[in-house]
Amino acid sequence: MDDYPKLGGKRRKSRPEAKNFTLRLTDDEKRLLIERAGDVPLGIYIRGLILGADVRQKRRSAPLKDDTALAQVLALLGQSRLSSNLNQLAKAVHIGALPVTPETESEIVAACAAVSAMRLDLLAALGLPEGGRA
Repeated sequence: MDDYPKLGGKRRKSRPEAKNFTLRLTDDEKRLLIERAGDVPLGIYIRGLILGADVRQKRRSAPLKDDTALAQVLALLGQSRLSSNLNQLAKAVHIGALPVTPETESEIVAACAAVSAMRLDLLAALGLPEGGRA
C-alpha cells in the first residue's frame, strides 16, 4: 500500500512581482474600452495600447478544464459510495473494531486504488501532469 503517487514537486523560480496600477474611467470610457478590447482581457488590451503591439497575453498558470473528464470523475464518485465506505472504515478504526482480514485489506486497497484513479482523472481533466503541478 506504499505505491501512492507523491504530491510534492519542484519549487518554482520566483518572478518579478507585478505591481497594480489604478486608472479611473467614466462608465462611457470603460464601456468603449471593453467594446474595443473584444475578447482580449481589458488589462492586456490597455497594456498593449500603452506599451505597444508587442505586448502578449501571458500564459496563465490556471489549468484548462475538460468537462467530459470532470463529468466522468463526478459520475464515478456518485456511483462508488466510496466516501461512505471510507467513512465507515475510519469509524471502525477509531473504535478499534476493524478486523484485519484479507477481505478488509483488499477493500481498503481497492478504495485507495479508486481514489488514486480519480486523482489521475482529475489531474488529466485539469491539464496537470501526474505529479500534480504544471
